[in-house]
Amino acid sequence: MSARRSLVWLGLTPEPEQELPTAVAALRAPADGRPPSALVAAERRRVERLVLRGTQRGWLRYLGEVTDLVVRAATGSTTADPRAALTAGEVVLDHHRMLIGLPGAGYARTAAQRRDLERALARLASRTFSQPRSTV
Repeated sequence: MSARRSLVWLGLTPEPEQELPTAVAALRAPADGRPPSALVAAERRRVERLVLRGTQRGWLRYLGEVTDLVVRAATGSTTADPRAALTAGEVVLDHHRMLIGLPGAGYARTAAQRRDLERALARLASRTFSQPRSTV
C-alpha cells in the first residue's frame, strides 16, 4: 500500500456533505423547532473540515456518530425530529452501501451500522408516515 493517504472515499457522493449538516444539527438541537443557525454552521464546518483535511477513518467515525443519533431518535430515547433522523439515516445508509465498490475495509467496518440504520429507518418511516405533518 502506498504511503500516501487514499482519497478515493471522497468521490462516493456529495449528499452527505450537502444534507447532513442541517439534519444532524436538528438531531443535536432541542426538538422545539428548527435548529439554531449557529448549530447548522458549526456542523457544516465540521463536515467541511473532515472532507478537506480528514481521512476515511475519521469520516466513518463521524458517520458512526450520526448513526447513533439516528438510532436514538428511532428508539424514542430523544425528542429529535423523526424527519431529520430519517433524512440523516437514509444519507448515511446510502453512503455505507456504496463503500462496497471501494478498496479497503470500509464496507466491512460499517456492516453493523448498516444493519442498525435499516432497523432504525423502518421504525422512523412507520412513525413519520403515520403521524400528521406539522405546519411549523
